[in-house]
Amino acid sequence: PKRVPAEVREIDVWFNPSPTTSEDVTVLGLLGEVAQTTAIIEPYRNPATVDELRDCLLKLLVVIGEVQREAKRNKRQLSDHELPQLWVLTPTASSNLLSKFNPIEGEISGIYRLGEALRTTVVVIHQLPRTPETLWLRLLGRGRVKSQAIDDLEALPVNHPYRENTLELLVSLQRNLSITEDVDEEDREFIMRLAPIFNQEKEEAKQEGLQEGRRQMLENLLLARFGELDEELEGVIPLLCTVTPQTLATLALSLPNLSREEFLQQVQDLMQQ
Repeated sequence: PKRVPAEVREIDVWFNPSPTTSEDVTVLGLLGEVAQTTAIIEPYRNPATVDELRDCLLKLLVVIGEVQREAKRNKRQLSDHELPQLWVLTPTASSNLLSKFNPIEGEISGIYRLGEALRTTVVVIHQLPRTPETLWLRLLGRGRVKSQAIDDLEALPVNHPYRENTLELLVSLQRNLSITEDVDEEDREFIMRLAPIFNQEKEEAKQEGLQEGRRQMLENLLLARFGELDEELEGVIPLLCTVTPQTLATLALSLPNLSREEFLQQVQDLMQQ
């Protein structure tokens, strides 16, 4: 029999979900599906070729073989769900290239799944619809697709659970690109596009910190003066967070000499000015 030599191959991203995590990954849309199982993720900056897709499949089959041998040594039965899933992320792919792998088109455009036993999904990023579910993968696109994805990310609510983390990761990428000598025109545009967004994020975070500090100071002042905070006193704190520092300082200095009713009246007068 012919021997098959084992060549060492590197996997770009090996993802193994934490069995104890309680985070809701469904908010990540399509990326959340990737994060639900052990996965081999092979992202391509330029369109993946037939040979590159074959190489990805070979990596997957080698890893599946290793997992199955380990399970056999431990006398444990494996279900298909426990086997790693391959995700190939390519900006574009021609219909001719895709037809060579006879894929089944997924539930949304840009998703191509190979036969069930192959546990492989090819994501053609530039074919993905512009929806919240595809945002996180569209950020890996190029040109207009990436630019639109950054617009969509910026438009997310400030309290969106993954907005800040994603921006920080993108800015980390931006810094890495900034110190790389062979940065192309697209990367330079990407760096320039991200800079004002992150600066805005930092300024908003700074303002939120100042507001929180002011709120805490007001709570402490009112507790010290009146002993407890009822619903009416708690209700004026957000209002006082909006006045100028000078006005707030004047009110704080006069607070020890004010009754509860006098204080509330002063706040009411301030809001009417």
